[in-house]
Amino acid sequence: MRTISNVWVTLAIVAALLSILAPASQASGVQCSLADYKAAPGLTATQDATGLVVTWDGDKDTEVRMRLTINNGTPTIADLSVRHKGGNWASLGTNLTAEYRVVSGIRRAGQEQLGPLRAMGIDITTAVKDREKWFNFWDAPLTIPGDPRQTEDLPRKPEEIRRATSTYQTQSCDVKTDGARLQIEFSGLNLGIFAGQLQFVVFRGTNLIRMEAVAKTEEQSVAYKYDAGFKGLPIKDSTRVMWRDLANLWDEYDLDGQKNDNEVALRTSNRIVIAESPAGSIAAFPPPHIFFWARETDNNLGYSWYRKDNDSTFSFGVRQAEHEDQQIYQGNFALYSAPPGSMQRMAMFFYASPDNGKTTLDSTLAFTHSDHYKALPGFETMAHHYHTKIAERMMQDTSSWAEKTGNYDLRLPDISVVKDAGITIMSPADFHGDCNGWDKGPLRLKCESVYYQAVRKFSDKKFLIEPDEEVDCESGEEPPARSGLPAAPARAPCPLAAYLGGHWDVMYSHPVYWTRVRQPGQPLVEQDPTYGKVYHVGSPADIMDMMHRENLLIYMAHPRTKGSTGYPDKVKDSAWLNDEAYRGIGWRWGMGLDLSQTRMGDDRATAVWDDMNNWVADLPTPPKYILGISETRFKQPADDDVYGMSPVNYIKVSPLPKPDDTSSITNAFKRGDYFVSTGEVLIPSYSVQGSGDKRTITADVEWTFPLDFAEVVWGDGQKVNRKVISLTDLPAFGKHHFLIPFDTTGKKWVRFAVWDAAGDGALVQPVKLNQAPEANPEMSKR
Repeated sequence: MRTISNVWVTLAIVAALLSILAPASQASGVQCSLADYKAAPGLTATQDATGLVVTWDGDKDTEVRMRLTINNGTPTIADLSVRHKGGNWASLGTNLTAEYRVVSGIRRAGQEQLGPLRAMGIDITTAVKDREKWFNFWDAPLTIPGDPRQTEDLPRKPEEIRRATSTYQTQSCDVKTDGARLQIEFSGLNLGIFAGQLQFVVFRGTNLIRMEAVAKTEEQSVAYKYDAGFKGLPIKDSTRVMWRDLANLWDEYDLDGQKNDNEVALRTSNRIVIAESPAGSIAAFPPPHIFFWARETDNNLGYSWYRKDNDSTFSFGVRQAEHEDQQIYQGNFALYSAPPGSMQRMAMFFYASPDNGKTTLDSTLAFTHSDHYKALPGFETMAHHYHTKIAERMMQDTSSWAEKTGNYDLRLPDISVVKDAGITIMSPADFHGDCNGWDKGPLRLKCESVYYQAVRKFSDKKFLIEPDEEVDCESGEEPPARSGLPAAPARAPCPLAAYLGGHWDVMYSHPVYWTRVRQPGQPLVEQDPTYGKVYHVGSPADIMDMMHRENLLIYMAHPRTKGSTGYPDKVKDSAWLNDEAYRGIGWRWGMGLDLSQTRMGDDRATAVWDDMNNWVADLPTPPKYILGISETRFKQPADDDVYGMSPVNYIKVSPLPKPDDTSSITNAFKRGDYFVSTGEVLIPSYSVQGSGDKRTITADVEWTFPLDFAEVVWGDGQKVNRKVISLTDLPAFGKHHFLIPFDTTGKKWVRFAVWDAAGDGALVQPVKLNQAPEANPEMSKR
């Protein structure tokens, strides 16, 4: 018995020693791998008895610290603290957990989307629908039963809609150094039909924290939306939730009411909500652009939320609505696309600060220039393809049709909204189902006259309306009259996809009168006693003739989706697509927005763009360019999120031209003397220097959010390749002059782009490598 007792004593002593010698991460229940971590000044990760401690230098001489642990399988921020360097740490929150909520439905193909394919004689099989459904614009997976005029294979059923809140079965975490940032990843995230990891990313030099649910589903037709935020924030005597409403007035809630059963949706200015405490503040906001799928409107649907969970804690974060506000657009609320196996990245940002809420808001707004497109010397900012129906709205308040001349004292609120965002050129895509666009003569010409007069009235020395219109016609039926205007007389059906294929924009360099119909025996050009020179087009050749005579340009709107499904591929060998007046395509993210992608619109718009440049690689024409477009409708001050949903074009032109002669803008677009941007990344100069096979790509870039990567993209006439250059070592709010060696051997064209940690970016126009310099000027030489 004595021997057995001694054995047990010995074992107890050994167990005690092992407990003392065990790593702190095991003692705390956290096992974090630091194999990919590299210590660096101002960005450190250590493990102690409390778990993983991440500390980094913020901005404005501050430091931020997170203590992370795992409680009952749930990743937990045991403490989030901030301080001014040399001061004491102040805790902004303890025992915080990430709360994600997902609502999903079934992705379906659209009628408008499949119509062009049917017109081409393509058999609409299940395989075709499965391919095209991911780019459907007119889809609303959460609307039951759905509109069969817009969506295929209805009705939707209530059981299609599924809801889930995040749970965790986490055992460990991984810490990885990536340049000037640290990524902390916790496995074991369960989110209904999604499963994956929870990630936190912190960036040296800024107080930002990016939180992401990185998860996938294996189901076949998933469309979804997500809400995200922190749960468990402590309520103290002076804790409050703060935000600016859509009139930019401060509002707050002191959290001393009864608990909330559900989330309280907030329509916040700039998509920001702030939790303020005696220790400082935390701002919560979504990525400024990739958070939005394509919609018909910009109106703010409430992208922030809070919830008082009990008398001691509350939660807050970002959200997406489940339906459009306006009944007329209920059929267009497509959500995000999640193809099976794709790793979706559901991101949001926090900004942790020792300052009060109002100061923290100012620091946060710096990342989007306060939702304002920054002015660059020598550039103008152009927002393209707004459906404003200017002429129709000018005429709707005047008396009889014969007397309609336009109420030019009617001030359109749309103009104030875009000007407030820092846009200096507004380019409306009108005559798109409005103002009798397909009339053979009198009705359309009257509308054109009112349109041009309104452009003159609304433009001034600091703001210009650049006329543009979107041409489309799939059915050959005249759209119904709108806003009390008379219906157009009967006409012959228009050719398949309106002559050129798909939807296409005409960008004007000056007022031009024309009709989309040329009747038998009618000349291309005739003199009208009221309007002067008038064109009547009835074929692609007529259209391109008018483009050349009047210095007009064509861009295809939303290629490979909506009414342009199957285009421009169907006409890739046509004379008109290869014409220099057919400048390229529109770039708008959100149609089939797949959050597994690292570049906005990469699966559709930029892929088409690169394909087109391979198609024309060996032709003597210039390369094809890309144009940032918005494609949203009427706007109201204090209600529309124009900045969040509109890319802009920075055009190198000065001064701003007068409305009757905007050829300086048209010519800049012809030269490719512009870049496209979401607003946070800017490329004011770019060129391909040198000659022969060894050249240098030069670019000046400035940015707000920390950068992710730059890329050089090229084609050889058949394939597209790219070189990705990691920029994660660069801090937030920087500038850099890039010199990138480039071997042109076997390459026909090249372009350059830069992307940041919030998914924002900027793209310059491609350069053909086999053309003479005078035929291929670079932006930096302007």
